[in-house]
Amino acid sequence: MKLDFSKYHGAGNDFILIDNRKNEIQLTNKQINFLCNRHLGIGADGLMILNSHPTFDFKMQYFNSDGFEGSMCGNGGRCITAFAADLGIIQNEAHFIAVDGEHKSWINTKLSVGNYDISLKMIDVNWIEKDDLFYFVNTGSPHYVALRTNIDKIDMELEGKNIRYSDRFAPGGTNVNFIELKDNIIYIRTYERGVEAETLACGTGATAAALCLAVEQNLFNGELHINALGGTLRVRFQRLTNSFSNIILSGPAQLVFKGILEL
Repeated sequence: MKLDFSKYHGAGNDFILIDNRKNEIQLTNKQINFLCNRHLGIGADGLMILNSHPTFDFKMQYFNSDGFEGSMCGNGGRCITAFAADLGIIQNEAHFIAVDGEHKSWINTKLSVGNYDISLKMIDVNWIEKDDLFYFVNTGSPHYVALRTNIDKIDMELEGKNIRYSDRFAPGGTNVNFIELKDNIIYIRTYERGVEAETLACGTGATAAALCLAVEQNLFNGELHINALGGTLRVRFQRLTNSFSNIILSGPAQLVFKGILEL
């Protein structure tokens, strides 16, 4: 089978995108894992299939690089919006359905061919757990968030894996984020379940970090810039006690390349 694909990234968080509006493509978990393999396949943190939908612009189906369908991916939602624009499915705005419900997204700026700044409306968040050492919140995907110092020296593979697989978050596990405030700049590192490694950025993780910082610093609205290893993401929100609405994740979404692979 010849597979047409495009590869996009959002602040270094990279994805394989496949147009399945004709409903002709069915991939196994093993094939998806192979395609995402950085040595043997195309290489990506995840794979998304754009499906047709009778009432939305499209349906987003997201798979982690381990080959299994995952929870919501924020950067994925922004990249599939760029993909839909490049396919001519949408113009400047999209209304699509994902695993956690419906989302709206829009193009703020088209910088060049396949290169956009895109915003995505996230689900409302009505609960954040605060522990002595960490926060825990679901922003479409579950996230552990801890404020640390010198996060550049953290062994993410070791600490991230230990927390992700700890009994506290069993059986589903959690994504793990360490954030640091340094000279009024917010830095983040993320270990993603399903990828089972550190990624250069995570949209739902940056969103989780912003909301937890809002609780930590008693902020009730505004926009926070979250600096990941692969780029900067922006998170805007409105807060009422521990509930958040109008949560908007914004940042870059860029075409890397297109190709055809014999599968």
